[in-house]
Amino acid sequence: MAVRIRLKRMGAKKKPFYRIVVADSRFPRDGRFIEEIGYYNPTTKPSTFEVDREKAEMWLSRGARPSDTVRLIFEKAGVVN
Repeated sequence: MAVRIRLKRMGAKKKPFYRIVVADSRFPRDGRFIEEIGYYNPTTKPSTFEVDREKAEMWLSRGARPSDTVRLIFEKAGVVN
Protein backbone atom coordinates (compact mmCIF):
# COMPACT_ATOMS: atom_id res chain seq x y z
CA MET A 1 0.00 0.00 0.00
CA ALA A 2 1.55 3.30 -1.14
CA VAL A 3 0.60 5.97 1.39
CA ARG A 4 0.63 9.61 0.33
CA ILE A 5 0.16 12.83 2.27
CA ARG A 6 -1.87 15.12 0.02
CA LEU A 7 -4.57 17.78 -0.16
CA LYS A 8 -8.29 17.07 -0.13
CA ARG A 9 -10.32 19.88 -1.71
CA MET A 10 -13.18 21.33 0.29
CA GLY A 11 -15.13 24.59 0.14
CA ALA A 12 -17.47 26.22 -2.34
CA LYS A 13 -17.04 26.83 -6.04
CA LYS A 14 -14.12 29.25 -6.63
CA LYS A 15 -13.42 29.34 -2.87
CA PRO A 16 -11.14 26.36 -2.27
CA PHE A 17 -10.11 25.17 1.16
CA TYR A 18 -7.90 22.12 1.57
CA ARG A 19 -7.41 19.53 4.27
CA ILE A 20 -4.05 17.79 4.55
CA VAL A 21 -4.80 14.08 4.69
CA VAL A 22 -2.97 10.77 4.69
CA ALA A 23 -4.45 8.46 2.05
CA ASP A 24 -3.69 5.41 -0.03
CA SER A 25 -2.48 6.60 -3.43
CA ARG A 26 -5.16 4.48 -5.16
CA PHE A 27 -8.03 6.41 -3.55
CA PRO A 28 -9.49 9.45 -5.38
CA ARG A 29 -8.42 12.97 -4.40
CA ASP A 30 -11.57 13.76 -2.43
CA GLY A 31 -12.34 10.18 -1.48
CA ARG A 32 -11.54 7.98 1.47
CA PHE A 33 -8.54 8.83 3.64
CA ILE A 34 -6.74 7.35 6.62
CA GLU A 35 -6.19 10.42 8.82
CA GLU A 36 -6.50 14.21 8.68
CA ILE A 37 -3.38 16.03 9.89
CA GLY A 38 -4.01 19.68 9.04
CA TYR A 39 -5.49 22.29 6.73
CA TYR A 40 -4.42 24.84 4.10
CA ASN A 41 -6.38 27.93 3.01
CA PRO A 42 -4.89 29.64 -0.08
CA THR A 43 -7.65 32.27 -0.38
CA THR A 44 -6.48 34.35 2.59
CA LYS A 45 -3.69 36.90 2.23
CA PRO A 46 -1.22 35.56 3.24
CA SER A 47 -2.16 31.88 2.89
CA THR A 48 -2.89 30.16 6.19
CA PHE A 49 -2.13 26.60 7.18
CA GLU A 50 -1.89 24.43 10.26
CA VAL A 51 -0.15 21.08 10.56
CA ASP A 52 -0.13 18.59 13.45
CA ARG A 53 3.66 18.14 13.52
CA GLU A 54 3.63 14.97 15.62
CA LYS A 55 1.26 13.17 13.26
CA ALA A 56 3.10 14.43 10.18
CA GLU A 57 6.48 13.25 11.49
CA MET A 58 4.97 9.89 12.48
CA TRP A 59 3.58 9.30 8.98
CA LEU A 60 6.81 10.43 7.32
CA SER A 61 8.77 8.01 9.50
CA ARG A 62 6.40 5.22 8.42
CA GLY A 63 7.22 5.92 4.77
CA ALA A 64 4.36 8.16 3.64
CA ARG A 65 5.38 10.40 0.73
CA PRO A 66 4.08 14.00 0.64
CA SER A 67 2.86 15.59 -2.58
CA ASP A 68 4.83 18.56 -3.91
CA THR A 69 2.46 21.15 -2.42
CA VAL A 70 2.32 19.40 0.95
CA ARG A 71 6.12 19.16 1.00
CA LEU A 72 6.31 22.97 0.60
CA ILE A 73 3.76 23.45 3.39
CA PHE A 74 5.77 21.11 5.63
CA GLU A 75 8.93 23.13 4.94
CA LYS A 76 7.17 26.35 5.95
CA ALA A 77 5.77 24.63 9.08
CA GLY A 78 9.18 23.26 10.05
CA VAL A 79 8.31 19.60 9.65
CA VAL A 80 11.46 17.75 8.62
CA ASN A 81 11.24 15.35 5.64
